[in-house]
Amino acid sequence: MTENFQFTLKKTDAGARFGEISMPRGTIRTPAFMPVGTVGTVKAMYLDQVRETGADIILGNTYHLMLRPSAERVARLGGLHKLIRWEHPILTDSGGFQVMSLSGLRKLDEQGVTFKSHVDGSLHHMSPERSIEIQGLLGSDIQMQLDECVALPAEPKEIERAMEMSLRWAERCRVAFGEQPGKAMFGIVQGGDIPTLRIRSAEALSQLDLKGYAIGGLAVGEPQDVMLQMLETTLPVLPLEKPRYLMGVGTPDDMLKSVARGIDMFDCVMPTRSGRHGLAFTRRGKVNIRNARHAEDMRPLDEQSNCPASRDYSRAYLHHLVRANEALGGMLLSWHNLAYYQELMQGIRKAIAGGRFADFMAETQEEWARGDLDPVSV
Repeated sequence: MTENFQFTLKKTDAGARFGEISMPRGTIRTPAFMPVGTVGTVKAMYLDQVRETGADIILGNTYHLMLRPSAERVARLGGLHKLIRWEHPILTDSGGFQVMSLSGLRKLDEQGVTFKSHVDGSLHHMSPERSIEIQGLLGSDIQMQLDECVALPAEPKEIERAMEMSLRWAERCRVAFGEQPGKAMFGIVQGGDIPTLRIRSAEALSQLDLKGYAIGGLAVGEPQDVMLQMLETTLPVLPLEKPRYLMGVGTPDDMLKSVARGIDMFDCVMPTRSGRHGLAFTRRGKVNIRNARHAEDMRPLDEQSNCPASRDYSRAYLHHLVRANEALGGMLLSWHNLAYYQELMQGIRKAIAGGRFADFMAETQEEWARGDLDPVSV
């Protein structure tokens, strides 16, 4: 640990990068997956369990936390870390993505965005400065600039307008953030699915010399190949010595292919959301535990896993819990999924460190492709 924010790139293997972010609250091993704790909780999980899966950092959401319990209340209670009992790093997103999703409930201009709460209809205004202020009140370790995220597909002029606005907001956020030893503010590259706009955004943000850079505005409706193309366009423009964070992504396959192109950090609600709906991600691919074939299957989801949810509970029991709509089913599957995501990250880091990431990627994809059917019943 260190008193400052420091990113160390320890090993590269073709495009893949193995590194470490050191901060006062702890070390983040990269590539890293950040479980999403939207309103101060990783859904259906105790944070002690989240830590035990291998998570070095979690994500909190500025929009949701400003509405309830409010950033000011969190600050009065000692900050988000103390309130939720998580002593390790927290990244907060700016709230921009959630606000932009409020179709018909928001008004956007140069100063920021005015919107109605989805909770009680109350009116709020979020400027770039207010977003940074809220994140400061929450006490997060990594803070994100306010940006405008456009859902794809969209008109080129609209994508360009939002990208330029986001760049101006990035500068205002940088000024508002100032110098905070041990903490960091990341900029967000926008530009939709237009390579020239992505390059312009990345170049302009690089000039601000921020601690890290995120790629935003992907996983918003575009096919995977478009997402990967935008990464291939954008990443060479960003500073090699700064961490790169792909926001809101994604599936294990998305992450594997994005690491190959140079991404260091991910977040996504998918492992917990899927778990609550009966879907498990495993070494053998996706498993829908609702399917009738699991009703009398006493195998665990993964007998090789260190996670109790993966190793110690039968598919038959998980199937029963999910079909009976018992909360424990979603809890166990969320626990399993988060553990699998962290095991995948650990495998990725080890493979890059050993100079065999391409082999690891091929082996992982082959195992997914083989599937999860019980060989006896096929």
